[in-house]
Amino acid sequence: MGRRPNDSEHSRFASLVLLLVALFSCLLVYAVVSTLLNPTVNSDDASFESSGSAGGIDVGEKKGECCRGIDNLELWGAAVKWGSDFKFNSSVECCEACKAMCTGNDGPCLCDTWVFCGNKEACGSRFGECWLKKQKDALSPDRQEAGKSVSWTSGIVFGKGEGVVEMETEYGTLHIKLFPDCAPHSVTYILELLNLRHCAGCQIYRAENRGQSWDTQGNHIKDAPYGPPFALIQGTLEALGTPFKKIPIEACPTIRRGSVAWVGSGPEFFISLANHEEWKNSYTVFGSVLPEDMEIAEKIAQLPTKSDIWNNINVSVLQKPIPLVMRRMKKSLGDVDTNVKSE
Repeated sequence: MGRRPNDSEHSRFASLVLLLVALFSCLLVYAVVSTLLNPTVNSDDASFESSGSAGGIDVGEKKGECCRGIDNLELWGAAVKWGSDFKFNSSVECCEACKAMCTGNDGPCLCDTWVFCGNKEACGSRFGECWLKKQKDALSPDRQEAGKSVSWTSGIVFGKGEGVVEMETEYGTLHIKLFPDCAPHSVTYILELLNLRHCAGCQIYRAENRGQSWDTQGNHIKDAPYGPPFALIQGTLEALGTPFKKIPIEACPTIRRGSVAWVGSGPEFFISLANHEEWKNSYTVFGSVLPEDMEIAEKIAQLPTKSDIWNNINVSVLQKPIPLVMRRMKKSLGDVDTNVKSE
């Protein structure tokens, strides 16, 4: 996915890098260079560059893979299953046990947090313990301890109607269902943004509609080009004054209409207006816009833009960037359909 150039020094820096790469490559055997330069990866990057940085959601992972947690983290909360009497061989099994208590349609999950001890040496007799817990506030989980000395792995689970946050703009509010089981590090960062009174610097600055290449459902039209335009809106979620740490690559499913994903390791993100199988499984998806709110994203994609070129790719940049704020839900979703799936 293309990134917006930051300043005038970009071209000078790029030229210097190219020169150094050229000199270095002269010292290497062609076979080694060919091995390092993976054609598939380069092709995907070009597609994302051209994309601008790039109803139910299928994250595209194999069964069991979308049960991720964060290592060296112990989450607290009221226990609904005591780990001393509830053991498994893997964190995935522990996660799935929590999910099994979160399948009903009649209210909040009985379990929204799992904590697993999976390091045999560090855990000792507690190896395999799986603690299932319930948070007072699932959007602000209670941390007991974190750091390299912590032997626990923890994760959170959102049930139906839970884990939905607001991306507020002057053109309307996008409700986004988060996927903590597939992108726990990403979701942790989004939850941190909810605690900020504002998100100065957070904005949408690029907008490209579906053009004649994708239909209203996001399906690619046969024989049509894959852009430009590339059917997306793009921006940044880096708040001024708040240090941003690169987010590790997490679950990378096929990009679908409504997918909210990082450009690389963030903080630039995009919301897709179409299904992009051609981008393959290259971008961490941490949420999905609820189907009924996609008309707001479509509205933004129709706003006035100006042409720009990012790394030899034609892009459309908004004439007036749109500030945004990440917020908690102001009211219950009621009967709003939140049945977007993370696997």
